[in-house]
Amino acid sequence: MLRSDIIVQLGPGTTWDIIIIGGGATGLGCGVDAASRGYKTLLLEERDFSQGTSSRSTKLVHGGVRYLQQGNLALVMDALHERGVLLRNAPHLVYNQAFVVPDYKWWERPFYGVGLKLYDMLAGKLGFGRSRVLSRAKTLNMIPNLEPTDLRGGVIYYDGQFDDSRLAITLARTMLDLGGLPVNHMGVTGLIKDEDGLVCGVQAKNSLTGESRELRAKVVINATGVFVDEIRRMDDKDAARLIAPSQGIHLVLDKSFSPGDTAIMVPHTDDGRVIFLVPWHGRVLVGTTDVALDGASPEPRPMEEEITFLLEHAGRYLTRDPKRSDILSVFAGIRPLIRAEGEDKTSSLSRDHHLTISQSGLVTIAGGKWTTYRKMGEDAVTQAARFAGLAPHSCKTENLPLHGWLSGVDPRDHLSVYGSDIEEIREMIRRDPELGKPLHYKLPYLRAEVVWAVRREWARTLSDVLRHRTRALILDAAVSMVIARDVAEIMARELDQGKEWVEEQVGSFRELARTYLAG
Repeated sequence: MLRSDIIVQLGPGTTWDIIIIGGGATGLGCGVDAASRGYKTLLLEERDFSQGTSSRSTKLVHGGVRYLQQGNLALVMDALHERGVLLRNAPHLVYNQAFVVPDYKWWERPFYGVGLKLYDMLAGKLGFGRSRVLSRAKTLNMIPNLEPTDLRGGVIYYDGQFDDSRLAITLARTMLDLGGLPVNHMGVTGLIKDEDGLVCGVQAKNSLTGESRELRAKVVINATGVFVDEIRRMDDKDAARLIAPSQGIHLVLDKSFSPGDTAIMVPHTDDGRVIFLVPWHGRVLVGTTDVALDGASPEPRPMEEEITFLLEHAGRYLTRDPKRSDILSVFAGIRPLIRAEGEDKTSSLSRDHHLTISQSGLVTIAGGKWTTYRKMGEDAVTQAARFAGLAPHSCKTENLPLHGWLSGVDPRDHLSVYGSDIEEIREMIRRDPELGKPLHYKLPYLRAEVVWAVRREWARTLSDVLRHRTRALILDAAVSMVIARDVAEIMARELDQGKEWVEEQVGSFRELARTYLAG
């Protein structure tokens, strides 16, 4: 279904069972859950699906080793369970990744070895593999570029890895498959209340055309991540702040900095955090930081001290120290952490999710992380349906295959993220071999993927394609700027747009891409 076909269904006179505000991990999780229960469901996203924090993660589906260190066993157990569920429901998007904790002090191997055995035990039957202690020689064999000085050995364990934006698009398509309507570039500008003061809908504005409309619903769910307080204040201008925003950044380096297939987990940095050096889409992802913010921005910028921090820590563990000039891309995201009295460090705040219903009936789901998106959706929809008096239906998402479900894919094939849709993309290329040409020799993406993004995945801007449908902007910001015009021209033909549109898109995208450059 085209985006224009979806917009047509938003006409006056329709009352939805549930309207969800927010098209990130949490909102899409709610959307899939609600649609799978048979509720008439509409999801509205002001920008693009996963444009905020949900596209800026460390790309891990994990229980959280650091939460184990903090003693939050309940969160770890829930996340490990959800990790296994996601692998089962989306094997084309989630795969097993080996991590090594390198040990440079005599006590580290037994200490981390015992902790990771507990991690295995908590995962139970949904575990990804058993951890084990490694010798010095085996550790260096697995991570050839690891700093050898004083290295004693390591501990290997297994966790999940994924492509966050691609999972978001998959959830949107799953929601549509189930009869729900996900709409990007449609922002909520206000809440509608009935004569009793209860929320009964939203005022929405099409970000691409400026057209406004009123949309009615039996219940509204606020799932806007770091912006949930903005929506709460549309409901109650005096609503207390729920979110304590925290920024984290990631550096993207060439694969030569860690040429193996094994990731490195650094268990203790100068500020007490865990950082990862992870192979991802033929690059190495280094992150993350944790810096408290006063407020949230739609396009957060990396801070100089964050870049320096990650370069220094990566250099301690690699034989070849990365320099600023080696950074292919740097991106920042903001965590929607739940505020707690007396907590000075955001790294100490809980990653659990928080559900609240206001006096007017606005349901807000906040906090959490990608790994637990499904459980967050289940909890929010259950409470929303109960409040609205909707017919009770049990949750179905724990055993729900996501759109494109396909087992046995090779994650090294970048087309694997499309799952069973791969054959349709290949058929497009057979009909038009020009679409089989790569966008750039330094990137894996094909021209066909641009056409597919417009036709099947509701991409409407150059950023939609280069940041979220493909990951070109993240993999190499400079190269994404080089291909911007070619991609915009392909999109223009699909969208029946002219040269003026191409120029506007290229200009705005290149301005955005410059913020992903390290200098």
